[in-house]
Amino acid sequence: MAPARKRNVSSGKITEKRAKKPKVDLSRSVERVLESRKHANDVFDILECLQAEQEKDVMSAVSACSKLFCTLLERKELFIGKLPGEEDAVSGGYSAEDKYRIFMRHRYNSCVEILLENLSHEQYDIKESGLCCLMKFAAGEGQHPLEELDWSEHYSFPRELIQALVENLLSKTTDNSLLISRFQEFLEMEDVRYYVMSSIRGNVGKVMDKNKGAVLPVYQNNVFTLMSSISMPSQESELTNFMVKQEGFLNVIKYSATQEHKRVFERMWLGFLKYKLPNTMYKKVLVILHDSILPFMSKPTLMIDFLTAAYEIGGAISLLALNGLFVLIHQHNLDYPDFYKKLYNLLEPCVFHVKYRARFFHLANLFLSSSHLPVYLVAAFAKRLARLALTAPPTALLIVLPFIYNLIRRHPSCRVLIHKPSAENEPLEDPYLMDEEDPAQCRALESSLWEIKTLQKHYHPDVAKAAMLINTPLSEQEDDISETLEIATYELMERDLKQPELKNVPLEFETATQLLKGGGDVLGQHFCLHLHAYVDELTLVATKFNWNSDSVSIMWLLLSGTVCVPQNEQTSCVISFFL
Repeated sequence: MAPARKRNVSSGKITEKRAKKPKVDLSRSVERVLESRKHANDVFDILECLQAEQEKDVMSAVSACSKLFCTLLERKELFIGKLPGEEDAVSGGYSAEDKYRIFMRHRYNSCVEILLENLSHEQYDIKESGLCCLMKFAAGEGQHPLEELDWSEHYSFPRELIQALVENLLSKTTDNSLLISRFQEFLEMEDVRYYVMSSIRGNVGKVMDKNKGAVLPVYQNNVFTLMSSISMPSQESELTNFMVKQEGFLNVIKYSATQEHKRVFERMWLGFLKYKLPNTMYKKVLVILHDSILPFMSKPTLMIDFLTAAYEIGGAISLLALNGLFVLIHQHNLDYPDFYKKLYNLLEPCVFHVKYRARFFHLANLFLSSSHLPVYLVAAFAKRLARLALTAPPTALLIVLPFIYNLIRRHPSCRVLIHKPSAENEPLEDPYLMDEEDPAQCRALESSLWEIKTLQKHYHPDVAKAAMLINTPLSEQEDDISETLEIATYELMERDLKQPELKNVPLEFETATQLLKGGGDVLGQHFCLHLHAYVDELTLVATKFNWNSDSVSIMWLLLSGTVCVPQNEQTSCVISFFL
């Protein structure tokens, strides 16, 4: 239901009387209005609280309005049809019943208008409660329409209320991203999604034409946030969740078909993308284009104008436009003139530092995977990448070097870049023209990949090791670059700084605890075999030097290793004897 232009509640009078009036019991006021029509004027107290200064008062008023007007919709106590003015209702020939319904219908319109204004409130809780209350009203109007329609031919949906809601969500001055994310819950319903998409298209055309196509960053960001929150159904069988379910509807609902959804979805996006966008908005759109937009369009080739314009901008935007162009070329047989020439010119030093580097090299690898590409074109890409590699960071080099090797593997004719016979007196000058934009004129086949030979002296060992592969014949199997596409500098540094785990050396030994014991007691066993041979000699020595029994015992202890004996004259003689 469209909000009335005139509000029936004066905000000036409310501000004057707010301090004087006692606090209203809203629950009791709602009960009084629903119980008896003689208390109908209590609805003014409820509407006044919708504009209160305190957040809790506004929240209570929203809850009271939701209960009151949803009940009145169910009871059909709101006027149905074209609403006459209140003055006309008083002076006209309306019955008391109709006058009451006209009166409450005007109060309902005033409530809707205030709730729409509250969507721009500073407090998020007030905005959220107002949004939920308005959607309850929309569901109530869907079940109990306020328009007189022929059920056999028409389908009633609160279009005007949804349009007013979308118009307030798409603010030109306030970022409503958080509120739109809350509204995403309602976009899961098929009929709500359908009419929201139609409302967005109409609102964008009206606002942008009024501003003569000028860039409106806040407004366009709100529009993109709302459109990107829409999840399209992939199959017709998924269209089962509707907010409005009306019995007795005979014809097939036009928006229940997936093709109709796609048509409205397509028109919405084309209507938005035909105007000039902020550069940041181009990036946001291109990131989701191939996954969330193109698959759900009836004619994806209609996006060629937008993608071409984005591809011509340059920088990261051109890199992102590659994804959409790839989908159109690969799946829809799009013929894009000078595509490889433009791709060649995207190879600049900045390509190694942009956020979307991994996606770019993934797509470039796909575009250059065909074996039917001319040799001069592949050689131009290989040579340009090799020249850029001289100033690239290590993380990029770990992608570029395998990328060049794969190009040579796919096109054996490019091996001339590695093995080029040269005369001894040939001048050491590279004929390759780095500034040439046309790969057919850059003379890459006349040059060589001397840059990779230079990278063999790179400070990073992984890069130097990768560059050394060119000294040996390349294997037929291509390198998988997917593992290195996402590698970051900090990951590379952590891997280098991480100490390798020291493995224990397997040794078969046992720590010796005594002089002649240890290592499986092999020495002790060997000594026992020869011990008897020393007994006789020890006896002769003891007799010769007149050793007493104590000296002989000390010697035995020394030989067995069970005690350390301090050296004296006798022990020194014994030790020297056995040595």
